[in-house]
Amino acid sequence: MTAHNIANIDHWQERVDLAAAFRWTVRLNMHEAVANHFSLSINDDGTKFLMNPNQMHFARIKASDLIIVDANDPETLNKPGAPDPTAWGLHGGLHRLCPHARCAMHVHSPYATVLASLKDKRLPPIDQNAATFYNRIAIDDNYGGLAFEEEGARCAQLLSDPKVKTLIMGNHGVMIIGATVAETFNRLFYFERAAQTYIMALQTGRELAILPDDVAEKTAQEIEDYPEQDIRHLAELKAILDEEGSNYAT
Repeated sequence: MTAHNIANIDHWQERVDLAAAFRWTVRLNMHEAVANHFSLSINDDGTKFLMNPNQMHFARIKASDLIIVDANDPETLNKPGAPDPTAWGLHGGLHRLCPHARCAMHVHSPYATVLASLKDKRLPPIDQNAATFYNRIAIDDNYGGLAFEEEGARCAQLLSDPKVKTLIMGNHGVMIIGATVAETFNRLFYFERAAQTYIMALQTGRELAILPDDVAEKTAQEIEDYPEQDIRHLAELKAILDEEGSNYAT
């Protein structure tokens, strides 16, 4: 694709950011074959969004590959280049019913999925990363098969509180939402890290040292107010990809 053609593709910077997130998700081994989806709203009410093509491996996704999906178009699945039906159900429902979910990232990452598979799916604040999510997680205990439209509607309802941006999808995986790609990917990264620490702590069989509620809430608020960590995180990841000669931004 020529530079001229690239310049004429709408929402180019958003496409580049999302493509970088796909590539780095593979680096972290949080992808799953050709499943899972990320989406990013590109209109005011959030119902038109960028998404990865149907069953394309995250490691190959380029900015120009991303498709545009309209959550309000019931004929979406009948059109050329239609998204995966489960992606349409989950992300379409979320963007249609939860306008503040501008970006949505759904993965079956290893440690988040282990947590989602436990009887008690809560993430106690045992360290700084886990405290980040204190009182900011919803849990879905009603897994009902592949994520078609009814799953999307239920997830949107569970994420209706703007304070809650992480959904543990019971027996399934995790859904992270945010205002931008940088914010959402940063949250996804830290949730997987927090889940990893918790699962490894459980494996010791020793008693957990859980932070007091007031300290956990204070920590979560301080991290929410911390300036630009998410922006710098994604910028550094893109810089690494650029130095390596990656074609993600084409």
